[in-house]
Amino acid sequence: MSLGSKIPATIVTGFLGAGKTTLIRSLLTNVQDRRIALIVNEFGDLGFDGDMLKACGNPKCGEDDIVELTNGCICCTVADDFLPTIEKLLDRDEAPEHIIIETSGLALPQPLVRAFSWPTIKTRVTVDGVVTVVDAAALAEGRVAVDEEAVAKQRAEDEALDHESPIEELFEDQLTCADLVVVNKSDLVSPEVLEGLRSRLDGETRSSVRIVTSHKGTLSPSVVLGIEAGAEDDIAVRLSHHEQHHHDHDDDYHDDDDHHHHHHDHDHDEFETFIVRPGNKNDPANMKARVEKAMGLPGVLRIKGLVKVDGKAAPLVVQAVGARVETYFDRVVEQREPHLVVIGLRGLDRSAIQATLAA
Repeated sequence: MSLGSKIPATIVTGFLGAGKTTLIRSLLTNVQDRRIALIVNEFGDLGFDGDMLKACGNPKCGEDDIVELTNGCICCTVADDFLPTIEKLLDRDEAPEHIIIETSGLALPQPLVRAFSWPTIKTRVTVDGVVTVVDAAALAEGRVAVDEEAVAKQRAEDEALDHESPIEELFEDQLTCADLVVVNKSDLVSPEVLEGLRSRLDGETRSSVRIVTSHKGTLSPSVVLGIEAGAEDDIAVRLSHHEQHHHDHDDDYHDDDDHHHHHHDHDHDEFETFIVRPGNKNDPANMKARVEKAMGLPGVLRIKGLVKVDGKAAPLVVQAVGARVETYFDRVVEQREPHLVVIGLRGLDRSAIQATLAA
């Protein structure tokens, strides 16, 4: 089977809050003529991103075409979750014309790309492209995508964290694997700063990688879909930080029977997630202030979810990362039980965060 006859799959990766879900929702809204299937991997046990994407309005991407994987980070559960899921999609009477995969903000893209070489799917589907979404405002502030002071404090308090920051390594790995880098939230920085960021990213990616900018994740589907990279066939130039180390010290690394099962040193024990239910009577301004306060508590990296506002039919969508908190009403999102998902560093004070958000 030729590359052209395989079903293309696009992997969308990027750190917490970079704008992956917003980008995908824009793509689904504007690709009306293709049958799209979507695999969403959330970090935690509540499918907030899946709820957002089910409301995209694409008639060829209904609820049955959106599969949520919440049993763990997709790069760590490839055999148990991802492969059976994609096999079921491929075996449908009407197979999808394109598959989009949204990784969690903590996932390494390399193990997922490598999975496309597994015998059961390698003749049927190909990685059309790896798209890495980055936060322009965070990079302009000298951060990867989170509050680095919180990370430094956590490392100082834990003697076991004497290695290079896993967050910085993750960012490096997402850029190394990319075919397209989307510099999102470009409206939050000046044109001069944006050009500097593009130059920096150009120096940290392969020469063939395209770098584009976006505002609120809005890009033409023709830019993101149809790259035709066949990424699984050149994984050797996309090795992660730890894979490069093993490559340098293990002559057998590239053995075809071995590398699919190669263990990677990606440990999520430094992160945790939990859910806060803020109730049904909330004021938008007060809710935003509470989220801002909670984001300032030690170890908190990301807060996202839906909040019920008294007297409003539409839910208030909350998106917070670092010092930036966004809230807006979204009428096309079905109102579910109010909930906020908190993602942070291991050992954060859940009680303090709960009290702040539910006050």
